[in-house]
Amino acid sequence: MKTILVTGGAGFIGANFVRHILERHREAYIVNLDALTYAGNLDNLKSIEGDPRYQFVKGDICDGKLLHSLFKEHHFDAVVHFAAESHVDRSITAPDQFVLTNVVGTHTVLRAAKDAWEKRFGETRFLHISTDEVYGALGAEGFFTEETPLAPNSPYSASKAGSDLLVRSYYETFRFPAIITRCSNNYGPYQFPEKLIPLMITNALSDIPLPVYGDGLNVRDWLFVADHCAALDAVLHKGQCGEVYNIGGNNEKHNIDIVKLILAELGKPEKLITFVKDRLGHDRRYAIDASKIRRDLGWSPSVTFEQGIKKTIRWYLDNKWWWEKLIKHAP
Repeated sequence: MKTILVTGGAGFIGANFVRHILERHREAYIVNLDALTYAGNLDNLKSIEGDPRYQFVKGDICDGKLLHSLFKEHHFDAVVHFAAESHVDRSITAPDQFVLTNVVGTHTVLRAAKDAWEKRFGETRFLHISTDEVYGALGAEGFFTEETPLAPNSPYSASKAGSDLLVRSYYETFRFPAIITRCSNNYGPYQFPEKLIPLMITNALSDIPLPVYGDGLNVRDWLFVADHCAALDAVLHKGQCGEVYNIGGNNEKHNIDIVKLILAELGKPEKLITFVKDRLGHDRRYAIDASKIRRDLGWSPSVTFEQGIKKTIRWYLDNKWWWEKLIKHAP
């Protein structure tokens, strides 16, 4: 996969993936298409902005004319599709943009790729990055597998499930070379500070209240972003078209325990914790069974949560220049 279109490559996971590929695959050339909405940030890619193997294009994935021109110009071998609206709270207050970007945008990218690759499906790959939230919520026990029925509970997860089904339909109908991955909650460097872990870190460093939904006992499986990028690299190069691969960190944690751990690491008092009204449709527990990708592709997480959270806190301590201006200009 030498020439790769990455959509949403200026976002949190996308930017980490772009750097990962350029560091590990010397022959790779990446075109990064990003609309630079509030969560897209070219500061995430400062370290590679002069790399001749990298090109940034500002544009919207709903712009079919732009996408067709990019495919014609670059003859992409692969698409890695990150671009999405992804914050659940925003999907509750403004769901229209989620449907437009996540469903219509994904179909626009699919259509452009299909038109360009019609005679070379066997030489190309379309990797669609999704989320475990499409499965809905779990009880106290059990894990999501790739066969778990989709049962999304928020406008965000419903729009992602819709995009997953479109990708699946292109494989089933056209034998389009698509693969879907569904990951658990990511954390690590360059995550926009509205998500749980960076919000808690930056609020604690600013000595302002740390808002925790409900009783704080919601459970998530946490995946360090560098491990996620390594998994996507493995799926891109070794995964089977038409398959779904769950990617999890094997790190189930209650939200409140993570908040307390962050405060302890930073030497801040727990009195900064403020419990707030629970989010609408707040899923109680997610947990991923990642045995398929481990068995078939040989991937497993390399970082424990305890190691990853320390690395993450250290990064936010060392890079206040990055997040302080984001908070200053937050909507």
